[in-house]
Amino acid sequence: MVLLEVVQGGGFFAYAPLIIALPILGLITNIIFGRRLGERFAGIVASGAVALAFVIAILQFLALQAHPEGVTIPIAEWISVGSLSIPWAIKVDTLSTTMMLMVTGVSTLIHIYAIGYMHEDVRFQGDPGRYARFFIFFNLFVAAMMVLVSADNYLMMFVGWEGVGLCSYLLIGFWYEKGEDGIGNAVAGKKAFVTNRIGDFGFLIAMFLIFGAVGSLQFDQVFHWVHEHGLANVGVISVATLFLLLGATGKSAQLPLFVWLPDAMAGPTPVSALIHAATMVTAGIYMIARSAPLFEVAQSTANLVAWVGAVTALFAATIAVGQFDIKRVLAYSTISQLGFMMAAVGIGAYVAGMFHLVAHAFFKALLFLSAGSVIQGVEHGHHHIEHGDGEPFEPQDMRNMGGLRSRMKVTYWVYLIGALALAGLPPLAGFFSKDEILADANMENMGVYILLAAAAFLTAFYMGRQILMVFFGKARSEAAAHATENPPVMTIPLMALAALAIFGGALNLPGVHKLTDWLAHTIEHVHATEFNVLVAGLSVLFALIAIGFSWLLYGRKTMKEGDPDPLRKILGPIFVGMENKWWVDELYDFLIIRPYVAISWFLADVVDWRFWHDWFHDSVLGSAYRNGSRWLAWVFDLRVIDGIGNGLGNITSWGSQRLRVLQTGYVRNYALAVLVGGVLVLSYFIFG
Repeated sequence: MVLLEVVQGGGFFAYAPLIIALPILGLITNIIFGRRLGERFAGIVASGAVALAFVIAILQFLALQAHPEGVTIPIAEWISVGSLSIPWAIKVDTLSTTMMLMVTGVSTLIHIYAIGYMHEDVRFQGDPGRYARFFIFFNLFVAAMMVLVSADNYLMMFVGWEGVGLCSYLLIGFWYEKGEDGIGNAVAGKKAFVTNRIGDFGFLIAMFLIFGAVGSLQFDQVFHWVHEHGLANVGVISVATLFLLLGATGKSAQLPLFVWLPDAMAGPTPVSALIHAATMVTAGIYMIARSAPLFEVAQSTANLVAWVGAVTALFAATIAVGQFDIKRVLAYSTISQLGFMMAAVGIGAYVAGMFHLVAHAFFKALLFLSAGSVIQGVEHGHHHIEHGDGEPFEPQDMRNMGGLRSRMKVTYWVYLIGALALAGLPPLAGFFSKDEILADANMENMGVYILLAAAAFLTAFYMGRQILMVFFGKARSEAAAHATENPPVMTIPLMALAALAIFGGALNLPGVHKLTDWLAHTIEHVHATEFNVLVAGLSVLFALIAIGFSWLLYGRKTMKEGDPDPLRKILGPIFVGMENKWWVDELYDFLIIRPYVAISWFLADVVDWRFWHDWFHDSVLGSAYRNGSRWLAWVFDLRVIDGIGNGLGNITSWGSQRLRVLQTGYVRNYALAVLVGGVLVLSYFIFG
């Protein structure tokens, strides 16, 4: 009864600050004690901190049952300058709590998985001492994401926004001395950091515009102003939302700023899962959903959001078809699925976008962690075969796999569940969430629907291709033939995520609309999407056809070691384009990086060194200094200063020569002078 009264009274809201504090406490504990007390301690502390944060998120969910309108919990007065007053406050409503539950829940499973994965990885990489550091960065990542999703205002959201950007840099480049030429991983981290700075610039400009128009950055005040004055200020709102879109394209890896996300695979696999499923890339989608009142007014921007998402979804899906790295296939799949979410929020289907965001977190975390299980299983096989340690080998290349279904049974089954969920087959979570987006797109924008449907078809194809290349047929390498299953600390989180991928669709089942009703307390104008039998039937049919095509190419006659990809024979140069990512990186290198490097070199070598240093410093300033010094020394000093000094001496000498005649040394002369002086004085007084 006491617990019920606390829940009904909303008392659990008071614990909300702990959702940020607990991961920070975990990382501080590991900074002080982690390396000293060993791997088990570091892993348990980090995982326990995030698990407790998940408990706090559950408490917020319970408190919202009695107060669905939500609360704002002030923590401290943060910034107060002139008319700008921004507190550090936590906003607990149905939208933020949905993100809290998803991020902390999925992150807890990833942390537990990472305990086993990093135990092996730090040894494969040759530096066991970095184990505790990894979990420090991991906890920091979750803490930054909690700041982002719990923010009461845009500036506090931006702090979390920058925090997850920093953590992505630290974790993508975790093995910074590894990779191509010994710097490949460091370059990947830098690429993510720099690309996101472009998006962050957009977010900053949007905040300046919003504050200039409203005089506040707090969500409630901004949205109230939009309701009152939005129609009269469509121009400034449209410009602000365009810059918010720029920020979202950077953080959520949409065209044209998606290029950093595939390179994020340089980090350890748990990092890939955390970035792609639970944290950073969902930030842009959440920011647009949170800013729904702005985008409702700026319909032209919202339409652009939808098209950016739809084009990105199809473009990234084509690239995924031609990849051979098991994690890169999933990376481009993430970009594509983020395109689905972006298209959804662009057409106003905010619930569908958030539904797919949560469902995608379940099965994409499952797929990435399962891919990590595959990679470590193959690495185990490679390190156990004779001379395996000395031979160059790529454990992530699917052409080196095959036949793992019998050697890694648990990983196979959970991977298959994740793949089918991503492909959108019923009754898995991906079917319900993706179908809701397609149904909304079918009603709102047929062009967007066609692009998303094509992307869904390719999704089913490349996941069928991946399953068949990795798990079926015969092993195409000795490492695959000797691969082993991973320990329970890694496989149990996979089973939990598989269960979520199976039952996650219950969050918003057609006819029930639990998530729709839940988010309606925060996001206005949400609507319940009715189940469209035709759209759902076509999506399932296309998915089955795509999987059938993949079986015809990769399953009926399995690839052998050294065989070319059968799709290459069919598509020819198109497949080459897919394999080479349509040369987008090369295009950016030609259009942006090379000119930038050339301009930098020109400024450094020609302007700074030759002009500024050699000519201006040495010739102009140096010559002027030398000539000036010579004139001061030989002309001004010798002739003027010394001349004045010598002249004064000469005058003194001449004067003393003239005065010395008065100093005769005879008393009679002095007496006569005194007498004459006295007479003159008396004469003055008498006759004057």
